[in-house]
Amino acid sequence: MSTAIASLDTPAALIDVSRMQRNIQRMQQRMGTLGVRLRPHIKTSKCLPVIQAQIDAGASGVTVSTLKEAEHCFTAGISDVFYAVAIAPGKLPQALALRRKGCNLSVLTDSVSGAQAIVAFAQQHDERFDVWIEIDCDGHRSGLAAEDDSLIDVARILSEGGMQLRGVMTHAGSSYELDTLEALQALAEQERLLCVRAAERIRETGMACPEVSIGSTPTALSALNLEGITEVRAGVYVFFDLVMHNIGVCQADELALSVMTTVIGHQQDKGWIITDAGWMAMSRDRGTQRQRQDFGYGQVCTEAGDWIEGALVTGANQEHGIITLGAAGSDDLVARFPIGSRLRILPNHACATGAQFPDYHAVDADGAVHTWSRLHGW
Repeated sequence: MSTAIASLDTPAALIDVSRMQRNIQRMQQRMGTLGVRLRPHIKTSKCLPVIQAQIDAGASGVTVSTLKEAEHCFTAGISDVFYAVAIAPGKLPQALALRRKGCNLSVLTDSVSGAQAIVAFAQQHDERFDVWIEIDCDGHRSGLAAEDDSLIDVARILSEGGMQLRGVMTHAGSSYELDTLEALQALAEQERLLCVRAAERIRETGMACPEVSIGSTPTALSALNLEGITEVRAGVYVFFDLVMHNIGVCQADELALSVMTTVIGHQQDKGWIITDAGWMAMSRDRGTQRQRQDFGYGQVCTEAGDWIEGALVTGANQEHGIITLGAAGSDDLVARFPIGSRLRILPNHACATGAQFPDYHAVDADGAVHTWSRLHGW
């Protein structure tokens, strides 16, 4: 059942469905050209209609960041699920329960102790887990270095312990710090090279390492060569956001997620427009703060979605957003943006802003609005 956008209460998270579909097609076509599978990371949307659109376009399996996401996808009929966070031993019973229901769930580790915990639990319950080993390709977060001796130890513990070593994976998170095509291409090649090298080292010992999985939206859209890679896990491309815009992998008219907000007041002497979308709507994420353009808590657009140059959410309390106009000028705020008028805010980080809302309001090409529920929790 559809509704009209004018009838929505604010703040409301809006998805421009046409933009979303173009983003999905763009990534899927690029992965097809590069000859790899796309296993999208669904932590950005956590929304079944969005995930289904990705699968309908040709995605193969899903990547999740929580076991609740895994269960949500499996219940919806998606059985090939990669839980791409190093699994805590206390979560192994939950993972086992999913596998016993028929979910082809694979898990991740990046340490000897983590591998030992998986093997001990699996042997105790007569289970053979599918396990990936995480590789650190850029010093950004987790994982083992490709040349670390522990890599072979972990692979051997898993293989000799009866597990199915699914492969190696990595994530070039430092791509979020870049903003030139040359730098992105170089990091994409580094990501590819190191993950392939890790797989080769395991294979040189005689152990199987069938899969090599990489993934970040910036490197996926910048890579020139994915030789040796079997799959890519990208996520935020489905909506894009201001961080991605600053990095240079999307244009303003490709940002598919926005927050509809209502003007509730003014401080004319300060040049402030007050809205009902504070940090509880936009999130506290200031991911653009260290980039070439700081968008505050979000870029302000008209109700129709047209970018207002220089207009930013520069302050945020829990339920109050403060907009300043910068180059757009602050004269006649009350007349230009009267109380009750509506604006849209483009978020810094689509994952974080989406997480503030129980539902998305998906706006199709005809302007009809459909409510799509969003998953929360772990």
